[in-house]
Amino acid sequence: MTEIAPIKMQFDVVAQRLSAHASRASCKQASITLDTDMAGNPQAFNPAELLLAALSACMIKGIERVMPILKFNLRGVEVHVHGVRQDVPPRMESISYELVVDTDEPDRRLDLLHENVKKYGTVFNTVAPGTALTGSIRRKA
Repeated sequence: MTEIAPIKMQFDVVAQRLSAHASRASCKQASITLDTDMAGNPQAFNPAELLLAALSACMIKGIERVMPILKFNLRGVEVHVHGVRQDVPPRMESISYELVVDTDEPDRRLDLLHENVKKYGTVFNTVAPGTALTGSIRRKA
């Protein structure tokens, strides 16, 4: 008897240069302006900021995914991310984050939520092996 391999999730994004100042990335019914201007474009995310935003979105989506499983109650989540770029070779040398959760759940449940975010995040687990990725979780004051 042969085993059927599970269908893997696949993702497609198309990016297009609009001008010397910006590009646009699209997927599904969404699009985002990209800072591809050599002088910088304050009205768009540059590639490094997109990476940090993707990491943030991954963590929030991971929380959304495990909330019903853990029966975790919260009112909101913020993710603060800081990246440090190495020049030669160019790469993200380190990324640090802080998850701020507005909840009345006990500390041990906050830690459990954080462990799930680290264990099951696609972007998190893609970035972690090649970058010094550190972070913490805390309750919103």
